[in-house]
Amino acid sequence: MSEDLEGVVESGDESVKQPEPLPEFEQQPNTPKAGTSGEINLEALMDVPVTLSVEIGRSKLPIKQLISLNQGSVVELDREVSEPLDLMVNGTLIARGEVVVVDGQFGLRLIDIVSPSERLKKLK
Repeated sequence: MSEDLEGVVESGDESVKQPEPLPEFEQQPNTPKAGTSGEINLEALMDVPVTLSVEIGRSKLPIKQLISLNQGSVVELDREVSEPLDLMVNGTLIARGEVVVVDGQFGLRLIDIVSPSERLKKLK
């Protein structure tokens, strides 16, 4: 056999090329790189923009009812009119508040904020 076929193994009538071995990587310890308290340094993330959303309520519908919705249909939600709305980041509750109008646009006046430590726990 020629040198070009090095690594090819004869298997009956078929030739199968042997995969090249994967490089070995050094196992890195799974420890935080921050200060002695073991806290993760979030300073690098402080300027990253995130999208906030306000949830006014939820409803569960069977697919049959969902596809029959038309313009003018009313979907009942699971929240009372007087209840505060949820301020969410990536589906995680970070605060609750009430609707306000700011220069002709909706806003949310926060009345209850999840503590920073609780928010970080939910993000992990």
